[in-house]
Amino acid sequence: MRRLLKFVVIIGILASVQLVCAVPTENEYGSVKAWFNGQDASVKGVKLKIGETAEVKVTVNSNISGHIFVKLTNPLVTEPYNVLKGPKTIGEYIDNYDVTAGWANTYTWILVPNGAWKNGNAPINVFVQFTKIENGKIKGDKMIEFTIADPYIIDEQYSGSTPSQTTGAAQPSPTGTSSKPQQTPFLTAAGAIAVMMGVWMWKKRRTY
Repeated sequence: MRRLLKFVVIIGILASVQLVCAVPTENEYGSVKAWFNGQDASVKGVKLKIGETAEVKVTVNSNISGHIFVKLTNPLVTEPYNVLKGPKTIGEYIDNYDVTAGWANTYTWILVPNGAWKNGNAPINVFVQFTKIENGKIKGDKMIEFTIADPYIIDEQYSGSTPSQTTGAAQPSPTGTSSKPQQTPFLTAAGAIAVMMGVWMWKKRRTY
């Protein structure tokens, strides 16, 4: 029984690692690429001081005609960053209506830890929804979401200079049929637990 339990735990851990690593950055509707301070996402081992700036860049390519909704997000209740420069603040959508297949755009943000969250990690995620439109009708939505970087915020003030804040909309959005973007949650430990329970039940049936 102990061997079986150890086996189930190991399988569950391996399965959860596989699920977390398999973050899709493209689908049949389009693709998303991102960088943190010039490094390809997902960037590991980042540490930022309060007031230290960081650059986040996101490029979106569409394979379909329709609408594209883009935003930066973070899973914390407390907002750990201020946007000094960028098309929108964190959590606000950039709306791109009536784009055509082959459309692409790049967005750049300059973020700075504001001190509201410290001595912990503060993930920077990107969420993109592709809404396919044919003959004026919505034919489907597909989402891409992943972590660009997961900086650890140090409880120490950055001594360098900080750019002035110039956050605002980057471009006007033409009117058109809209589809409300739907957020897709990140994989959590619940996925690993479900895998573990499934394996255990399968093993239990095999013993009878």
